[in-house]
Amino acid sequence: MAFKLPVTIRFQHCDPAGIVFYPRYFEMFNLTIEEWFEQVIGSSFHQMHLHQKIAVPTVRMETEFKAMSRLEDLVVFGLKITAIGKSSVNCTIEAVCNNEVRCTSKITLVCVDMTTSKARIWPEPILSSMKKYLEESK
Repeated sequence: MAFKLPVTIRFQHCDPAGIVFYPRYFEMFNLTIEEWFEQVIGSSFHQMHLHQKIAVPTVRMETEFKAMSRLEDLVVFGLKITAIGKSSVNCTIEAVCNNEVRCTSKITLVCVDMTTSKARIWPEPILSSMKKYLEESK
């Protein structure tokens, strides 16, 4: 089971040929992560940044582009958690349209204390939700 976020490819995502300009995928990956935190984990970026004073920056990303996406394609971004550390989480996001994988990205996020700019352990409610999601996804 993966968290799924459907995204319709819009003009803003495309180059003049009507093909997704590859950096826009990174924005859509981040959108998928942000929605996953809010909808599944129960902590929006707003709550984490302003109230908990934590951020979850990407520290590693490996992406493979397999096929083009075009204007008005409906691309579904599926997020799966592959590992949870004390202060990090690894996930894979697969972008699929009409049963064709368009791109995949392996991403590592780290929980960072915004006051010190250093890695910190996950807050217990977030960690519990991530562990539960990982178990339910197996």
